[in-house]
Parts: sequence; structure tokens; C-alpha cells
Amino acid sequence: MTQRGSAVSFSGAVRTYGAVRAVDGVDLEIGHGETVALLGRNGAGKSTTIGLLLGLCEPDAGAVRLFGATPERSVRAGRVGAMLQEARPVPRVTVGELVTFMASRYPAPMPVARALELAGIRDLAGRRVDRLSGGQVQRVRFALALAGDPALLVLDEPTAALDVEARHAFWASMRTYARRGHTVLFSTHYLEEADAYADRIVVIDWGRIVADGTGDELRRRAGGNLVTVDLAGREPKDLAPLPGVRSVEVAGDRARLRTDDSDATVIALAGLGAIRGLEVAPASLDDAFLAITAAGGAAAGRGSVSGPRLPPDGRDRSRTTRTRRTAV
Repeated sequence: MTQRGSAVSFSGAVRTYGAVRAVDGVDLEIGHGETVALLGRNGAGKSTTIGLLLGLCEPDAGAVRLFGATPERSVRAGRVGAMLQEARPVPRVTVGELVTFMASRYPAPMPVARALELAGIRDLAGRRVDRLSGGQVQRVRFALALAGDPALLVLDEPTAALDVEARHAFWASMRTYARRGHTVLFSTHYLEEADAYADRIVVIDWGRIVADGTGDELRRRAGGNLVTVDLAGREPKDLAPLPGVRSVEVAGDRARLRTDDSDATVIALAGLGAIRGLEVAPASLDDAFLAITAAGGAAAGRGSVSGPRLPPDGRDRSRTTRTRRTAV
């Protein structure tokens, strides 16, 4: 994929805060019309990556481009809409007034009625923003992100504070928007959302991209299936060499084998003697995420990834006082 054909391009992007290397040489290309999920543990560098993307902070090395231009230029041109976590309700302003004001700031905005409809808040247009519930405010933020009809939509934990029904409605609206050829990047802690709604999943850990692919590709990378069986006197070390096995985890008298070929693993298990309590299941995206980030953390611990790291408490100190916040 060439940069000219990319909506988003990170080239060796680095961002440090003192001794903390929050983003460490990120290379990432997102094509026009793609929907990409950004996953990572707390403190992994997601917030800083999004900050670089939106021009809220600048890379210390490398480059970030949106549609071939700097993030600041693309944002000023109205090509980017963002729904961030940190924002405060505006007092004494109705939902309709706020979305109308936001739309007026863009050169080619989406009709206000359409933004309210997509966000599922048309019936809230006359309500004051500071009197809404947390979930309703979250949907107002979505409407504000849509107001400019941006080519790139950036959503930071968009379904936080939403109930199950509202989450389903939100993703239905997001899909409608994406189908019009828009590019969407969203971060989430709900791995099932990433699996269901993203074309690609990008996993960031220790400031670096450690995986990039579809949900199925990530599951295969981590070991496509899980075979769980009673140890029944077997030694765990005897299970690791079995065909297809990538790793062995033991809890009590049960062993869980992560395997690329569950059929071959089960046949080999039978060759070791009677099989008790056998269970075979596909690895979940949660399993894949844990395996991938565990591998990334082990690599960092061995020093194979250079540079200072996020502190042991896992806190992401990547927020900057220069950050601009949407008033919601």
C-alpha cells in the first residue's frame, strides 16, 4: 500500500515523555474506507498514538500523515472527526444547538438532522446536554464527531457507558457511515466489538505494534484452538512436544494446550493413554490478545526492544496539557 493511497500513515513515529517511550517507532498504514480497531492494555500507548493522529501532540521522530498532509492541516480542513473520552458537558445548551454549532465550523458539514439520526439522539435535540445521562452524552459526542461529515472518523472507547442495546445501535450507525466509503479508526476494550466491526485489528503494546490482521489471523497466530484435558498422571513437559502445540498451561489437574492443529494434538494425546475430560474449542480473541501481549511483554523484558518503557504501574502518562477537548 503506497502512502498516496493511504488515509492514515505512521512512519517510524516516536513520542517520548521524559524517560517514557510512549510510542516507539510505529509504522502503520490505513487505506481509504477501512475500519480499523486499535487494541492495547492500559498504558500500551493507544492514547498517545491517537494524540499523534489528531495532531494533539507531535512526534519526536518519524512522521504522521493524514491524506498526505500533516494531522493539523487535515483537521483544519475538516477531514477528521473525533470522539474522545475526556470532555465536559456544556451548561445551558441543547443537543440541537451544540450539534448545529459544531457543524457550522466545517466547510461541508453533514445535515444536523442526519447527524442526530445516525447518533440515535433525534428525540434529544431539545434537551440540555448537561442534564443527560452518561450514555446519552456519549451519543451526543458521536453526533459531534459526525457533524463535519469527515473522511476519517476517530473514536476513542466509543461505547463506554452505553448499555447493550445502545451499543448495538451505535455500531449499526457506524457501519452505515463506514459503508459510504469513510475511514474509521476506533479503540476499544470490548474485544468482541473489534472482532465484529473492524476490517483489521491492530494491537499495540509497549509503544509498538505487535500484531496487525483480521480477528481470525490473530487467533491463528496465537494458536487456533484450545485443547483442554485432565492430566491424569501425565507430566506437563510430556505434552509440549505434541504435534501442533504452541504452549501448555496447567491449572490444578487440568492442562490447556494452545494448538495449531487440534486433530493432530488429540490423536497424539490418545497415544499417550486414556483421555479424560477432553474439551476442544476455538481460541477466542481474548486468548489471542493475551498471548500476543504476553509475548510482547516478554520480548521487552529481555531487552529485545530498545528504549525506555512505560512504568511498571501501567499508567499511561501520555496525555499532554496541549490537548484540545471537544466541549460536550
